[in-house]
Amino acid sequence: MELSWLTKLRIAACLGLGAVVIGFLAWPLVAPDDPYGAVLAANLTLGGLLIVAVLALLTGLLGYFLAWPYGREIGILAVPAGLAVWAARSGSVAQIIQQNPALPFRQQLFSAFRFEPLFWLAIAAVGFAGVLLGHFTARPKPTQTGEKADSKAQQRQYFNAAIAVIASVLIGQIGIRVFVRDMALGSAVGQPATAQIIFGVFLAFGIAGFVVKKFLDANYIWPAAASALVIAFVNTIYVKADAVESIASNLAAVFFPSATCSILPIQMVSLGILGSVAGYWCAVRFNYWRKHEM
Repeated sequence: MELSWLTKLRIAACLGLGAVVIGFLAWPLVAPDDPYGAVLAANLTLGGLLIVAVLALLTGLLGYFLAWPYGREIGILAVPAGLAVWAARSGSVAQIIQQNPALPFRQQLFSAFRFEPLFWLAIAAVGFAGVLLGHFTARPKPTQTGEKADSKAQQRQYFNAAIAVIASVLIGQIGIRVFVRDMALGSAVGQPATAQIIFGVFLAFGIAGFVVKKFLDANYIWPAAASALVIAFVNTIYVKADAVESIASNLAAVFFPSATCSILPIQMVSLGILGSVAGYWCAVRFNYWRKHEM
């Protein structure tokens, strides 16, 4: 099942749409005052947030029609691609801490990072809503068949979805520990380069998307949603107060108790979503190849 050149063109067009509209045109709304500053949710004013939400909805809607007739499958890439541009243009967590290396600030920052991924996931969800809006606008309404869904099948789907989220959180954080690496001093790790973060997070969630599709037949939505939970999971389970205090007292601001701590929420979510979708479709192609090969 090889992608046609037209399908590849649709994918490129949707990625380009998100990169231009969200990544570049909307950049002034979220750009930090410091040229080396990081992209955080706090950078957005209320007016800027509303504009970004509207742009995300319109980008998803336009992405659906741009990728017609595969808009529902491809259009969802547009908004995460735009957020990924922001993630690539952003400064690093180390640069934030270097401005205020005090222990209370670090603790406050890591605590805030537990919840900020949900904000970026919500922006991506608005883009997905735009895709669904285009889908329900363009497609005729299905006729009622009178058939009821199998309750056991529904329960199995819910169970698989829950397992997919849990598995994706675990796979994601393990993948990040493996692929997002920089200089290490004992248990502390240095701030990786942005390119390393992009590669590592995308690959980690690509594996998660592949696994949940291959073994649970679950949608890419679940590993994409799990990308917003990895930071909270790692910061709660692994990043203890004494570890943060020890690093703050003995090492430079570019060192962290976990590689996950060196990743901005927008980097985790945007690249996690893109990786999840890519991994899902790799599993679809793999299953197709295995079926016809057998």
